[in-house]
Amino acid sequence: MTSPLLPPGIQVRDLSLRFGQHIVFDRLSFDIAGGSFVALLGASGAGKTSLLKIIAGLAQASSGSVTGSDGLPIAGRIAYMGQKDLLYPWLTIEENVALGSRLRGETPDRAWAAHMLERVGLAAHGRSLPASLSGGMRQRAAIARTLYERQPIVLMDEPFSALDAITRAEIQSLAAELLAQNTVLLITHDPMEACRLSHRLLVLSPWPLGLDDTHRISGLPPRAPDDADLLKSQAELLQQLVRAAQ
Repeated sequence: MTSPLLPPGIQVRDLSLRFGQHIVFDRLSFDIAGGSFVALLGASGAGKTSLLKIIAGLAQASSGSVTGSDGLPIAGRIAYMGQKDLLYPWLTIEENVALGSRLRGETPDRAWAAHMLERVGLAAHGRSLPASLSGGMRQRAAIARTLYERQPIVLMDEPFSALDAITRAEIQSLAAELLAQNTVLLITHDPMEACRLSHRLLVLSPWPLGLDDTHRISGLPPRAPDDADLLKSQAELLQQLVRAAQ
């Protein structure tokens, strides 16, 4: 049962994806607790993005199921944030934030969009066009658009990978703060990012096919880059990723 004070978690049961004789992953089962931030890592081609798209309802599994921890479908309760900000260049930042409403045929909630922009530090840029913003500011706008949807579950596919190191650290901290009340699944290639932001780590291995769920990190995210537990977990995680890719 999910506490009424927590967002729903995610339950994945016996999930498989095959293309002919090629098995991407087979009978994966795992839970993501409501209100937790979980990072999913693995070598290129291990099936991370495919798994995220299946959870998001953007692709279909060969078999298995994905539900909320409350036993209900998670369709309609998900916000998705990808690697690219995907801001429409002809729309203002505020219009981009409220784009989901327009696509659903709803009246955009301009006050809520303005509030989200204030939360990410872009209150003065609502009427600006994306081309006038830096990469970090555009990614802040993408976070605001994700929060605008007011969905309890957030799926993120390498949303910080295109940013420089300093901006990435700033946006990571911002995301951890603003998504603290959500259930979050993050795909990343960066062990530091995974250990800094997550309560728990999942490693998807192509050989042997499977999911490692043994990593736990002390303390609460976002952890300082020089945190001793973070550095220890990062080294262990990197060694495991190297072994999984061999």
